[in-house]
Amino acid sequence: MDTNAERVRHAFTHWEGGSSREFFEMVAADVTWRVIGTTAISGTFSGKASFVAGAAGKLLVRLAGPLQATIVAVHDVGDTVVLQWEGRSHGRNGRPYEQTYCWVLGFEGGLIRNVIAYLDTALVADMFAD
Repeated sequence: MDTNAERVRHAFTHWEGGSSREFFEMVAADVTWRVIGTTAISGTFSGKASFVAGAAGKLLVRLAGPLQATIVAVHDVGDTVVLQWEGRSHGRNGRPYEQTYCWVLGFEGGLIRNVIAYLDTALVADMFAD
């Protein structure tokens, strides 16, 4: 795999199969991960563990099942990869969670060092409504 986009696409196909491990192995431990908006999962997270425990963890406990991922598109420009994907599940509150994500991934030294995550914040807020 020659390009970062090819590496992301390859790793993400494993997530489509149910395991996000290979994708998150590409994320640097000291990543800066920004989730846009003003929801319960929005903010800037310093470090992979902070993002996983913070934004990802807070959302996943609101879902009734695993997030089923599907790649929409992967584009790269130099050291930046734009990953568009869809995540589907249902909330514990019974509402459908059919999210469209756009992650802008900044690579340095072969690892993802910074991420800006764009998503439907109203849908996220709906997962936190009881």
